[in-house]
Amino acid sequence: MAQVEYKDLLDAGVHFGHLTRKWDPRMAPYIFMEKNGIHIIDLNKTLASLDEACNAIKGIVRSGRKVMFVATKKQAQEIVSEEARRLKMPYVTDRWLGGMMTNFATIRKSLKKLQTLEKMLKDETTIKNIAKRERLTLTREKEKLERVLGGIVDLTRLPAALFVVDVKRENIAVLEAIRLGIPVFAMCDTNSNPNLVDFAIPANDDAYKSISLITLAIGKAIEEGLMERKQDKDSQAAQEEEDAKRQEETRAAAAEGADAPVAAAEVAPVAVEEAPEAEAAPLDATPEGNTN
Repeated sequence: MAQVEYKDLLDAGVHFGHLTRKWDPRMAPYIFMEKNGIHIIDLNKTLASLDEACNAIKGIVRSGRKVMFVATKKQAQEIVSEEARRLKMPYVTDRWLGGMMTNFATIRKSLKKLQTLEKMLKDETTIKNIAKRERLTLTREKEKLERVLGGIVDLTRLPAALFVVDVKRENIAVLEAIRLGIPVFAMCDTNSNPNLVDFAIPANDDAYKSISLITLAIGKAIEEGLMERKQDKDSQAAQEEEDAKRQEETRAAAAEGADAPVAAAEVAPVAVEEAPEAEAAPLDATPEGNTN
């Protein structure tokens, strides 16, 4: 992960919080001081929180799951949508529809409707057979669905985590994630409640440079997670290929041994000793003592 340094945070204005009268007391552990009626965020805690969040989100992506980017404020829409598209992750930058996650079945119906409209308007035969007024109505409906759901058109199941730019503004999304047990990574300004999210990154969530720096750091962590997942897949495929090759060699060796002719056992010649021939007695021999 590209290491974000203290100076980078300082140059981007990450340390500027809200007016002291607008603060949330639960952000007190992350506030360094008050200056000219504005709270200053402790950048050392920002660095530590960002590092922890990046490591956690990289682990989620490495396991093959999706992270949804949520940022509907004007200064965050462009950078968040570009980074999410680059990483091929779902995102919401126009408006968070109530029940987008808790009522995901209905949202999927709307996504199917969007896909149907896209196919219908691309078919020249269908376009010729419908009236101009109806065609304009369908086009407007398609544009509206694209604006709201275009970032999640490829989402087939609930995301594994949420990255939120402003907790206070995106409170509906955060509450839905809490209800479903989905971890939330969020930029928390001094007017936010960090206890609502799992990984709070204390930072200025109003300045474009601050949003860009934190979002790109999270994006870099996701990119590294995707690369590590690809390496894991490649190494697993290589291991499986090597195991298959070994099994094939073992089978071939076994088959070769079974087909080989059995060598005849060499029988050692047994020497047979011939019995000595008995000497034949002479025919004319007379028994001793037999006299005529």
